Amino acid sequence: MRNWSGYQTAKRELIRSLSGTVLEIGAGSGANFAALPDDVEWIGLEPNRRARAQLTRTAAGRRVLAAGAEQIPLPEASVDGVLSTVVLCSVGDLSAALAELRRVLRPGGRFVFVEHVAAPRGSWTYRLQRIAAPFTRRFDRGCNPARDIATAITEAGFTTTELDHYTMPGLIPIPFIAGAATR
Repeated sequence: MRNWSGYQTAKRELIRSLSGTVLEIGAGSGANFAALPDDVEWIGLEPNRRARAQLTRTAAGRRVLAAGAEQIPLPEASVDGVLSTVVLCSVGDLSAALAELRRVLRPGGRFVFVEHVAAPRGSWTYRLQRIAAPFTRRFDRGCNPARDIATAITEAGFTTTELDHYTMPGLIPIPFIAGAATR
């Protein structure tokens, strides 16, 4: 378990490690642009109409796609990297989304992810996540805080090359993972 103070540094370094053509899923308003290397050819995927309108303005001519992660409108093996920051908790079908990410990644491509995840089963935090899940799914854009995202990434056929665990301190400690996997 890593210290939370290193989380933002790890996130920036992971994002800076991307190169070539990069697809960012759930790109929101484009908050990760500043961390990307200047020579990256960025493509944003954003299913939310309002967020996509803001993203289109922020993206300043970069390609923005109106779709969810479960059906990415790109050819197979068309990107060098995929970026996901606090998105996989809210996709409707996690297995389908991860299969699509693998499909669009070139062989050897990097999937960089920074996600909040389920606490260890049996812990009081996990029990709270399970209780909160119906409410967060309804009122927080589909977020399911009790998803075991690290296991799902492995089960989708990715090889995890880096994985660090963090806990956001507070009344309810929120577990996060930050890492990279390859196709």
